[in-house]
Amino acid sequence: MKTIDVLGQPCPIPVIKAKKALGQADVEAVTVKVDNIVAVQNLEKMARGYGYDFSYQEVSPGLFDVLIVKSGAAAPAVEEERSEQGEIRPSAAPERMVVVIGKDGMGAGSDELGKILVKGFIYSLTELKTPPESVVFFNSGVFLTAEGSSAIDDLKRLEAAGTNILSCGTCINYFELQGKLAVGSVADMYGITEKMAGASNTISI
Repeated sequence: MKTIDVLGQPCPIPVIKAKKALGQADVEAVTVKVDNIVAVQNLEKMARGYGYDFSYQEVSPGLFDVLIVKSGAAAPAVEEERSEQGEIRPSAAPERMVVVIGKDGMGAGSDELGKILVKGFIYSLTELKTPPESVVFFNSGVFLTAEGSSAIDDLKRLEAAGTNILSCGTCINYFELQGKLAVGSVADMYGITEKMAGASNTISI
């Protein structure tokens, strides 16, 4: 039995950590400690999808222990593209996926929530079996690649895996972020257009 403490960790970290643990051949069951019912529901969806046994209990108000047991079901395979240190690596023939991020938040409504969501989205990109070929930032999205951004570590992981991290030069100048780029490189609009036109799959948020 392996215990995973993800108290205070935002979506999608609880699911990703549980899936990784269950992908190990010597792990038959995990207990995941979470602090919100949405995380419980997300873990249940993942577990049911793999045919695992699932149960949970509220150990104290707002705190839950989630038990997931393989029970003979097929485990999610640990991607061969990852090294023993957990570094992500592109496959031999990666899909030409380009992700375009046009603001420093995700969705409409609460700006604070949007910033949490976009950070979770970027983290999720690092967990894909095949990382994107490029992630392009424009408009206020360039703040995510600048000094002080909470997404820098995840973007550096993507860059280390071979993903091009590109920030719109005009946008950097507009927001006076010259010299503050913390990851990736500056691109002009023609270069950005070429990346998007050559992609087999473009995701824009």
